[in-house]
Amino acid sequence: MFSFKMIFFKNISKQFPTATHMCSWAGLVPGQNESAGKRKSAKTKKGNKYLRSALTEAAHSVRGSKNYLGALYRCTSSRKGKKRAGIVVAHVMLRISYYLLTRKEMYVDLGEYYFDKQRLQSIVRHSLRRLESLGYTVTLEEPKAS
Repeated sequence: MFSFKMIFFKNISKQFPTATHMCSWAGLVPGQNESAGKRKSAKTKKGNKYLRSALTEAAHSVRGSKNYLGALYRCTSSRKGKKRAGIVVAHVMLRISYYLLTRKEMYVDLGEYYFDKQRLQSIVRHSLRRLESLGYTVTLEEPKAS
């Protein structure tokens, strides 16, 4: 269903100069509500309701998959909730599709453990502190390259 809706975009780079413009047109960007320097809660922008609903449905179906988008959904939903995670993943899906269509490239998945690789040092430090707070003495060794 999602790929069917994306077929209608011919000459996508002429219609939208950047991926941000396309996401804004689809309504997959956060709303702005600020008064006197205070940020208030705001709904996402209104946009193309058909594309937006297809993307959010696709984003919610990705949550259990073992790829980058599934990991992004799980990481975001633990902090922000399921609905906001759906919007975040839908936004990323639209950005990815924009770049694939404009650059005429194939999709290369970053993998399920992309976020763990990005935060490897902080995970090690946190686990080390946690074990030391429980009374364990821990020594770390670098794994040997094989």
